[in-house]
Amino acid sequence: MTAQQTVRIALAGGGAFGAKHAAALRRIEGVEVTAVVSADLEEARRFAAEQGVGRAVASLAEVLASDQVDAVVLATPTPLHAAQTLACLEAGKHVQTEIPLASSLEDAEACLAAQQRTGLVAMVGHTRRFNPSHQWLRQRIRAGQFRLQQLDVQTYFFRRSNLNALGQPRSWTDHLLWHHAAHTVDLFAHQTGSPIVQANAIQGPVHPELGIAMDMSVQLRTADGAICTLSLSFNNDGPLGTFFRYIGDTGTYLARYDDLLTGTEERVDVSGVAVALDGIELQDREFVAAIREGREPNASIAQVMPCYRTLAALEQQLRSA
Repeated sequence: MTAQQTVRIALAGGGAFGAKHAAALRRIEGVEVTAVVSADLEEARRFAAEQGVGRAVASLAEVLASDQVDAVVLATPTPLHAAQTLACLEAGKHVQTEIPLASSLEDAEACLAAQQRTGLVAMVGHTRRFNPSHQWLRQRIRAGQFRLQQLDVQTYFFRRSNLNALGQPRSWTDHLLWHHAAHTVDLFAHQTGSPIVQANAIQGPVHPELGIAMDMSVQLRTADGAICTLSLSFNNDGPLGTFFRYIGDTGTYLARYDDLLTGTEERVDVSGVAVALDGIELQDREFVAAIREGREPNASIAQVMPCYRTLAALEQQLRSA
């Protein structure tokens, strides 16, 4: 594919993150969202109308059979990710799967094998790699201007009932380990450039209705000696989201999604880091660029697999506790 050719993308999933991707893809030149997929056809039609997409369908299989689709962005429920990723690759479509790629190591490894067999572009929505705040720090780490000594992370939500990011009832259950911890586990190794060699986890009581632990703590150490402390909770009734404190040899920084501050709350200008200040848009730009250039993308399945292997080891540890 040449740089001038239009990349035709089908968007599966009409929820909060589907809307984020739809908005981001509209800002990328030479990209056309050709279809929106949702199991509820009426919901798909509503979402397509809101996003200015001309076609709404109720089946992923329908767009996978279309010669008007080059690639698929999967913003669907977590339990569907692995099977849908495999379906896209087997149909000859490039695919970007929202985090997490899978909720088991076996399924994640199957997706890697399919990508290697097909040679298609397959990346995972590990957005922290793309947020300008984290990119700014990565540039300084790589330039030898900042050495990360400790990453302290808080991932806090208030979800004592099964609701999604829009406050609507959810048909599946989110997971602190396989979804939310995945962001930090991958980012920590990515930023340090060093593999995780030690990982420990403990969790609180399992919710009687949701069937998951609502509180969890994870500790990580890389081969070069950096450590990470990650606290996760679905019980937190306060500021929501994920907040990163980078403690290094030449400073302390607070990363809040796309924004970055010093340890004394002074704003850091990250506008020169990339062509946009939206991590989702930068993520989608990388997906499109990799397709056009026929190369491996940042956050490819192969690159994020060490994260899922670490999560599987943590899960085994928690089961054995």
